Amino acid sequence: MKMNKKALAILSVGHLITDVNQGALPALLPFFRDAMNLSYTSVGVIYLFGNLTSSVIQPVFGYLSDRRPVGWLLPLAPIIAGLGLSLSGIAPSYPLLLLCIIIGGIGIASYHPEGFKAAHFFTGEKKVTGMSIFAVGGNFGIAIGPLWALTLVSFFGLRGTLGMIVPGIILGGILLLSSSWLISPIQTALSEKKGEKKPYEKEGLIPLVFLITVVVTRTWVQSGLVTYIPFYYIDHLKGNPMYAGALVSTFLLAGAVGTIVGAPVADFFGHKRFLTVTMLSVFPLLILFYNSSGVFAFVILGIAGMLLVSTFSVTMVMAHTLLPRHLGMASGLMAGFAIGTGGIGVTLLGTIADHWGVPLALKSISVLPLMGAGLCLLVKYPPIRK
Repeated sequence: MKMNKKALAILSVGHLITDVNQGALPALLPFFRDAMNLSYTSVGVIYLFGNLTSSVIQPVFGYLSDRRPVGWLLPLAPIIAGLGLSLSGIAPSYPLLLLCIIIGGIGIASYHPEGFKAAHFFTGEKKVTGMSIFAVGGNFGIAIGPLWALTLVSFFGLRGTLGMIVPGIILGGILLLSSSWLISPIQTALSEKKGEKKPYEKEGLIPLVFLITVVVTRTWVQSGLVTYIPFYYIDHLKGNPMYAGALVSTFLLAGAVGTIVGAPVADFFGHKRFLTVTMLSVFPLLILFYNSSGVFAFVILGIAGMLLVSTFSVTMVMAHTLLPRHLGMASGLMAGFAIGTGGIGVTLLGTIADHWGVPLALKSISVLPLMGAGLCLLVKYPPIRK
């Protein structure tokens, strides 16, 4: 089966527009804090609610996707995602702000399991390479999210978040016109297996648990950096907010490049080997970043982002291999539950920042890639089928 690049490209753009909202949230946190006079812990709770709704509930949508076609979520999800974050800037109180974040999070969550499942049927033989085309859309979306949000807020104030809804409406229309042929392979697969009992593959469950813990540690690193780099440069160093946003976007854009560049490398050298080596390599780079400045800081952080984020499509394909009969659930667990726990990590870092300062919160992230590399060794992959 050949790779269908047109289908993957459309799904990838949908992934991009949806995840712009997820990437924009960390950049908006300092503005929410100033507008409502919040503590770092309260700010961490905002991020936690965003992750719980945008990520942790994704297995629910994955479960529904495995049982019946829910392709209508593809065009609707970007609109809901943009609606929630667009209203956050005009929320008059902290509870209503959390409600806006929850609405946007549900929109983000509903796109991913169905999107990853649809992309699976168009990847062809080179699974990681094909999946990277879909995944890189999300990477770019998260990467440009901070710059897009900061640009709107810089020109129009916090009310500028209202502009976040526009890309979602445009893309929702495009996906609506394309949805019939994008979801047809899913409908065909479901009709062929209708009435067929599909027990979970026992030999894949334990490796999947270890794989989820690897993704959790990776997510804590990524979420911690994109959240606390702005606080470190804006609050601690009294720097320019745009400079902090540029650092975060450099990290995430480099990760998007890494997703494309790393995919064929992972297909050639092996998924598990690639995942282990990249996680291990991020540790010394973070140490160098904490002790660098100027252009060198951008270079080191960019390399770290390229390596760290390049493993996203790899872990997704590994999960699909471990649970081949439950692609929606596997997608929801990897892109949702595992990544959603980043909010827990950010909340814990907020507690560290409140008690011991932002610099220690940022530096404490460096040990996590070592933990992730060690956990990679426990993943039994590829599974031995009985």
